[in-house]
Amino acid sequence: MSISLAKDVITTEIEGLYAVRDRLGLEFDKAIELILTCPTRLVVTGIGKSGIIGQKIAATLNSTGTAAFFLHPVEAMHGDLGLVVSTDVVLAISYSGETPELMVLLSSMVQRNIPVIALCGREDSSLARLASAVLNVEVPKEACPLGLAPTASTTATLALGDALAVVLLERKQFRVEDFRRNHPGGSLGARLKVAIREVMLTGNAVPKVNLSASLSEALSELNEKNLGAVFVVAVDGSLVGIVTDGDIRRALSSGLQFDSLSLREVMTGSPLSIDRELLAADALSLMQQHEITVLAVTHGNKRLQGIVHLHDLLGKGEFRFLI
Repeated sequence: MSISLAKDVITTEIEGLYAVRDRLGLEFDKAIELILTCPTRLVVTGIGKSGIIGQKIAATLNSTGTAAFFLHPVEAMHGDLGLVVSTDVVLAISYSGETPELMVLLSSMVQRNIPVIALCGREDSSLARLASAVLNVEVPKEACPLGLAPTASTTATLALGDALAVVLLERKQFRVEDFRRNHPGGSLGARLKVAIREVMLTGNAVPKVNLSASLSEALSELNEKNLGAVFVVAVDGSLVGIVTDGDIRRALSSGLQFDSLSLREVMTGSPLSIDRELLAADALSLMQQHEITVLAVTHGNKRLQGIVHLHDLLGKGEFRFLI
């Protein structure tokens, strides 16, 4: 009974997310442009559950390159409105679009010609009518069986806030280095500031074979180390190639007999690598740029020193490729 109900809740929330996704259109683009052209900050406001979601959205925006702060509607009407300047943009959150405390605040904003982006569940609401852009987060139904507690609607609101943050991140070409600067005291910031040699795997943990090895030997090493890739090195230890799980799959799907293939035929020559003296942040940036999850670490004439993979950099512990 409990498991079945829990699954129903998650299904309902997923359906709500699909509804919001399928409704995205020109209003979303309009909201993005309003925020991008804002010379100061995005003011996020809401009350109750919407306010809690708003605080998270503001935090995500700040960490991904968009200056934002959360303003409580009641506190704003008792002096905190002075935090808002005429060049700001407001992101107002209210599922009903009729929250009295919020509407009082927004009337003041509109009088000051401050653009308002509405994040609400009704396009005919008071909030939507005064907004410069309307992001509709209406969901088919709440997951709460009573239809009272905000559940699917708050999940949809949070997801749309994440969508705003990520699109803005891409439009601003926000990089890993920028994220690190915004998180100097966080665990991720600390990890990314260290040299790669301090976080890479070394010694027997590094999957590698000599250039003279057979493809079967490379596959055995690939399976044993279970990191999704095996490096190919020359006699002097320099990196000359890489064989990944994907390379093996593509070779087999080509219709060729595995026993007839050589290591040189399957491997990718001159693979991407990074020097051990660079920062972990540099490795993460390179992996992000090339959309890879494993990277060879070299030093001096491209001699293989170790391997670094994405989840070690992000602090998620030991990582295993499942592709």
